[in-house]
Amino acid sequence: MTIFPPAVENRPVHQSDFADLVVEYLEQAGVEYVFGVPGGAIEPLYNAMARSARRGGLRPIVARHESGAAFMADGYARETGKLGVCCSTTGPGATNLITGVASAYVENSPLLVITAQTALHLFGKQTLQESSCTAINTVAMFQSCTRYNSLISHRGQLEGKLASAIAATQGVPSGPAHLSIPMDVLAAPRRLRPKSAVRFKSLFKQHTLLDSDALTELLEELLQARRIVLLLGDGCGKAIKQIIEFAELVQAPIISGPSGKRWVNHQHPLYRGVLGYANHRSARETLADERNDLVLAVGTRFSEMIFSGWEDNEELGAKLIHIDENLEHLAYSPFARLQVCGTIRTVFQTLIDSLRAKINEGVHCLPLKPVAVPARTDGVSAEFPYSQIALNDPAACESDAFPLKPQRLMRELSVQLPVDARVFVDAGNSWAWATHYLHMRSSGLYRVGMGYGAMTWAIGASVGSALGSPASPTICITGDGSFLMSGQELTVAVAEKLPVVFVILNDSVLGMVMHGQRLGGAEPVGFELPPVDFAQVARAMGAAAETVRNVAELTALDFTDICRREGPTLLDVYIDPEEVPPMGARMKTLGRV
Repeated sequence: MTIFPPAVENRPVHQSDFADLVVEYLEQAGVEYVFGVPGGAIEPLYNAMARSARRGGLRPIVARHESGAAFMADGYARETGKLGVCCSTTGPGATNLITGVASAYVENSPLLVITAQTALHLFGKQTLQESSCTAINTVAMFQSCTRYNSLISHRGQLEGKLASAIAATQGVPSGPAHLSIPMDVLAAPRRLRPKSAVRFKSLFKQHTLLDSDALTELLEELLQARRIVLLLGDGCGKAIKQIIEFAELVQAPIISGPSGKRWVNHQHPLYRGVLGYANHRSARETLADERNDLVLAVGTRFSEMIFSGWEDNEELGAKLIHIDENLEHLAYSPFARLQVCGTIRTVFQTLIDSLRAKINEGVHCLPLKPVAVPARTDGVSAEFPYSQIALNDPAACESDAFPLKPQRLMRELSVQLPVDARVFVDAGNSWAWATHYLHMRSSGLYRVGMGYGAMTWAIGASVGSALGSPASPTICITGDGSFLMSGQELTVAVAEKLPVVFVILNDSVLGMVMHGQRLGGAEPVGFELPPVDFAQVARAMGAAAETVRNVAELTALDFTDICRREGPTLLDVYIDPEEVPPMGARMKTLGRV
């Protein structure tokens, strides 16, 4: 934990400024950390955070780059369910945040983004790092990747706009909200008055939505169906208990998109794997089964990663029912047989109660019978218990070949990682290998940022998550390209003594680029990376490190012990660069006209 030295105050201790007001709001929200990089114009906010830290309140976490700060806030929000907060100084500090904020926008992560401006009286005078509407207009830049976006042009606006911004992060859809605050507004003195905790709590109140007519129609459809398939997207998290109970009640096979995979225990006997990017044959066959009467797509945005090409399938559209609380998502399924807008947890609990009542009344309904586990056909050992999911290359999961097969790496991680490990997977080859071959034994702990697809997201997000739950094992799976881009965020984990395990897929290439060029017939260009000893790099940064070049070194690792270390550990895993990742669905999309 960072220790703050006593501050030297140049004013009476009873005074407070508007930066303290911002911090007080965040404290009421239960926010523990604000992620950012200090700078001159944001200094009043850091002064207020220093005062808060001394009295046991929130404290700043200094990232090494502002995009890393936004990713950390995203990871913190996902882990804790609280508001993630990131900040930056004016000008380039604000523009550096944008990639992380855009990623949070697509993923509906609730972030409050605070950027500074030069003092109001300096607007239009070409001041250093000015980013007002008369210079490089950063407020305009945030417009398309936030749910709320505003400049504070007078101190009297601050509290009202701050409340509006926080409320916007919690809406449906949720996402980032941005406030641009001039330095002189942050530093302006304010009059103290009692806090209104009741008013503040209303900002986080969750409202229940339900289209009762559509729900009645859905229930009628279910009563007539004999076979149902559930397709889960990323928006199922708060309702996964009810969804699984419903699936077991009606014996519905479960498939997911690459992001929706995180909500399912992959050992559940009804789970058939991933549809779309890096998909499983078992998932494709389950969706295409002619016996299906209904396909319930739940909490999904119907993105390329899950449904590329299926929108042209009229037969599927005739069976498809889309259930979502996000109207933006429903706009992407006009071909569906029925759309049900409502809070997903409420929808499924209502369906469960209604179906059980029908069964108790003796009304003909979907048959209840024990869940059957299919016989193993993929040749993978019993220690790798996912027989209901058809893997592309099960033999590679058992291979002792050198160089190390990435499939074998994912198999060992599936078996050896602690059951409660939070696993963050970065963009690139890591996505493909983990989506297809990494299987979790718990629900809700597998995390990806596949909406915007930002490289290095997992590096920052894993650090933010570990701060939110420091006693839990946290794993970041990333590539050598991503680590070369933002690996310096490892030093944040070092400074905070966070036991994050960074698994680097080291193959000296930008793998998605190289294999994409080969599969697509493009020119082989721009994918080579120089050989890097990442274990040495990590040790130079103050972290523990292990080098893994073969199966013996991989299986010798004690992940339970590694996850208990004080501070981060980097595993520099040399994988076979010639193994082709399961990215065929992505290549089909790139090849479409």
